Amino acid sequence: MQSFEVDKKDFLRIKTALEGDDAELELVLKEYHPSEIAILFEKLEPEERERIINILPSDLGSEVIAEMDEEHRPGELLINLDPEKRSEIVEELDYDDATDIISQLEEHEQREILEDLDHEDASNIRHLLSYDENTAGGLMNPQLLCVNVNSNKKEALDEIIRQSEEMEEFYTIYVVDEYDVLKGVVSIKDIIKAHADVKIKDIYKDDPIFVKADLDQEEVAKLISQYNLTTIPVVDDEMRLIGRITVDDIIDVMEQENTEDLLKISGVSEDEELSGNWLEAVKSRLPWLIINLATGFLAAGVVRHFPTVQVAIPAIVAYMTIVTGMGGNAATQALAVTVRRISLSDLTDNQAYRTVLKEFSVGMINGAVNGIIVGAFALFYDGSAMMGLVLFLAMTGNLIVAGLTGAGIPLILKRLGIDPAVASSIIITTFTDCAGFWLSLWLATNLLLHH
Repeated sequence: MQSFEVDKKDFLRIKTALEGDDAELELVLKEYHPSEIAILFEKLEPEERERIINILPSDLGSEVIAEMDEEHRPGELLINLDPEKRSEIVEELDYDDATDIISQLEEHEQREILEDLDHEDASNIRHLLSYDENTAGGLMNPQLLCVNVNSNKKEALDEIIRQSEEMEEFYTIYVVDEYDVLKGVVSIKDIIKAHADVKIKDIYKDDPIFVKADLDQEEVAKLISQYNLTTIPVVDDEMRLIGRITVDDIIDVMEQENTEDLLKISGVSEDEELSGNWLEAVKSRLPWLIINLATGFLAAGVVRHFPTVQVAIPAIVAYMTIVTGMGGNAATQALAVTVRRISLSDLTDNQAYRTVLKEFSVGMINGAVNGIIVGAFALFYDGSAMMGLVLFLAMTGNLIVAGLTGAGIPLILKRLGIDPAVASSIIITTFTDCAGFWLSLWLATNLLLHH
């Protein structure tokens, strides 16, 4: 099955159905998966979304809202629904999904929704809302399957059947003691295969992988990836089992974190929504551009320091833009690789040293190769072997600077407790621009102008 993409034909079909009666619209909607309807929602007006959700059965409507991207504000859609329909949809949602959506709303709107729910559902959602959304507690679902370590096969199976009635799916059965302290995990296969008189304590696996509720979501993602888990239990400070995080939640986290890193490296605030308006984009990007402008004056100062060579050898002005441009590209490559390595694992001193050494070597080789190319061009186009030598040395030197700064700056920022993705790009651009201009003009002054 291929992934669904918004097609003009599908969009027009939904728009046409929206012009008809509810029966016609419902017939068309039945041909789409809830995740596909959520994608189509991106192109629809708020009142059209509300009409579709009201037509859909509550279980399907909840799936559609759960599949909506946060930037398209599923919370606003939810709060605008009829209170009865809204409560039915929230009760169909997994607790973690319901919490994510409700957390987008103002406090008075959250209270309005929670007051209409039954006590158990409202209590669970309030509890999840108390956690930071970027921690394990903010990701977890309190619905899970657990059996007592001292129960026998029949007791365990009865408990699994009872608890699973409220769950759509489960991956793991957790083993706890009488105080709900996590002891380990057991598979349904092992329980079924066991003899009737066998107790869970004889077949469960102890020493499970777990996370504390306050652990950052990136660390949770690393653990699930490292140990190839489909789910991971969440415990409190007393090791009591309080929830679970499933791999589908982690996929969303990884996508979110990768998007944030990409925006940060590009000098865009993570608060800017991809579908936001022009005013939000300006407010997000302008401060970084002003900072970049300030660093640009440093590079301009380097150029102004060599007025004589620019007048005597005007060709160097054209060539030095190539040198600085190549340095910026090479530094961005080194930066992207290094930031990614940092995000995947904390580098030891030896690993950090090897990372910088590697980028130094890559910069030197790539600089030499590109330096030969631009030097050969200068030799044949300008007929100057010395100009070719200047450009070869400037290109090689600047790409070495690019490699060292692209790898070294994010590692230094990480050690200082600063997010390496935020400030690295501006710093390395300053280094490569200044180095590129200075090397080109200084070498031209000493090798061309004075000889």
